Amino acid sequence: MPPLAIVLLLTSALMHALWNLILKQSDIKYVAMNWQVLLSGAAAIVAIFFTGLPPREMWPFAIASTILEVLYFLLLMYAYTDHDFSLIYPIARGAAPALVVIWAAIILGEIPTTGGLFGILLIVVGMVIIGSTAMLNNHEGKPHLKGIFLALGVALIISIYTIVDGTAVKGHPESALPYALSMFAFVPLLTTPVVGRRFGWGLFAQAWREQRWKLVLGGVLGVVAYTTALFAYSFAPLNYSEAIREVSVVIGAFFGWRFLGEKMGGYRLLGAGVILAGISLIAIFG
Repeated sequence: MPPLAIVLLLTSALMHALWNLILKQSDIKYVAMNWQVLLSGAAAIVAIFFTGLPPREMWPFAIASTILEVLYFLLLMYAYTDHDFSLIYPIARGAAPALVVIWAAIILGEIPTTGGLFGILLIVVGMVIIGSTAMLNNHEGKPHLKGIFLALGVALIISIYTIVDGTAVKGHPESALPYALSMFAFVPLLTTPVVGRRFGWGLFAQAWREQRWKLVLGGVLGVVAYTTALFAYSFAPLNYSEAIREVSVVIGAFFGWRFLGEKMGGYRLLGAGVILAGISLIAIFG
């Protein structure tokens, strides 16, 4: 696994966890999310004048990925409305790498080494350990079944758009930025009418007045985080890359504890250690 790719993916993970934290802190999640999408889309349109559009053969991938991103955003916001950040985030991000390993093997022919596969499994296990501390909704041990299924749905969408984007940019690092910008430019065209009709345009103005700088920061983090990951996808194995990027779960669990008052204990620290061990194996043997 190239060291540069590891650095890029860990940086992307930090920014992605911050982006999700900002979304969870908002009282008007759908509207706040759409503001972030709008701001990132506006910035992307301006940037495209300087970078140009991606190659024509990438356009079908960009359109498919745009639709998947919209589904991801809507389902993620719905999941965060009624369920803990530290439940949804670890499960959604944790299940995705396991699915990406399957898609990458089938579509890209990426077969991990024994050490690399073990590293991926450790990362998934670590995320399960972290997520398991939030899976119970009471002292009787009954699981948040609805939250778990929502998180798994998010994971499926993540895995599909990851393989779509990874296939599009593979071997073309110079096209990763215009490809990402084209997606960010298209997404608000689909999300804004839906959110506007459902919640009313007055809430857009309210969200802007109350948290404009958080919205701007979230928009920037969303664009930079995924563009950074795409650049790594273009020259590193996708199965390893997606697994390493999910160290954002460790960061997200810490943020949930530190800033949202969610519980954090020894199991999450154990999970973090297992994930870091998995990343180390991928770095050495991947």
